[in-house]
Amino acid sequence: MFTFSLTSEHIIAFAASFLLALIAGPILIPFLRRLKFGQTVRDDGPQTHLKKMGTPTIGGLIFIVPITLTSIYFYQSYPQIIPVLMSTLGFAAVGFIDDFIKVVKKRKDGLFAGQKTFFELIVCVSFAFYVMRYTEAGSSIVIPFTNTFIQPWVYFILIVLFMYFFSNAVNITDGLDGLCAGVTLVVAIFFTIVSLTNGEWGYIKVFSAAIAGGCLGFLAFNIHPAKVFMGDTGSLALGGALASIAVMMRMPLILFLVGGIYLIEALSVILQVASFKLTGKRIFKMAPIHHHFELKGWKETKVVAVFIIVTVLLAIASLIVIGSDIF
Repeated sequence: MFTFSLTSEHIIAFAASFLLALIAGPILIPFLRRLKFGQTVRDDGPQTHLKKMGTPTIGGLIFIVPITLTSIYFYQSYPQIIPVLMSTLGFAAVGFIDDFIKVVKKRKDGLFAGQKTFFELIVCVSFAFYVMRYTEAGSSIVIPFTNTFIQPWVYFILIVLFMYFFSNAVNITDGLDGLCAGVTLVVAIFFTIVSLTNGEWGYIKVFSAAIAGGCLGFLAFNIHPAKVFMGDTGSLALGGALASIAVMMRMPLILFLVGGIYLIEALSVILQVASFKLTGKRIFKMAPIHHHFELKGWKETKVVAVFIIVTVLLAIASLIVIGSDIF
């Protein structure tokens, strides 16, 4: 059962990140417009998205900067927050390079797949090494219904693969106005609530609350019709942050449940590609799956609302699972 350790720190972190994001938006968006950092849109996608061409991107900085400043503010109380922040910023840097190539070099796909994977793996391996070498998480993972401890080298590989998968799964989810930020807001609130049950997770409480506040502030500018997109800068950062939090809490498996939307989005792409290569046929009208629903006639706002509601239900289910001592 849950035993909460209530302090005001998570509320301060949430509010600070939220307010800083609200301040950053009106400053950054005109700046991105002047630099002509406009979004490119797939010409094979829903026709309704063509009007989004040129909308400023790399807007993830609107929440990345507040999350960073909030984390630094709490550093003295929670020095453990820095490695998680550095992992987040590492993924953000990879995303920024990718976005920069798209908007400045005008190369539609940004970094080549091999380049992007290489840089992401550097961040994953670095964080996995830190976890293995310097934290109590060590080589342990909470597996439901068992007390299993796996070999360190196996755990190391699993951390790397887990972080790589989820950073890209969140990246794939970023395709509709408000979708990625809205889903991540719910997931971050979930981790904030769970972190209140353990006094050793104070840094998680602060960091996840800052993510939630930053996402809420960003939504002020990203809800339909979006004035700015987070770009890979923002989506990779959020994916890396959530994966890092789950690893530090020794609960990476719970992210597959509470982050079920990310999982479904990623699997829809994997299945679509595999099906087309093997049979020449597509399973979905378009992948990721949020575009499938659009082409089925759903309005963009409906898709976003349904996916966020599903995430809320998954978060409640995850709290029940954790509270039942299965984890």
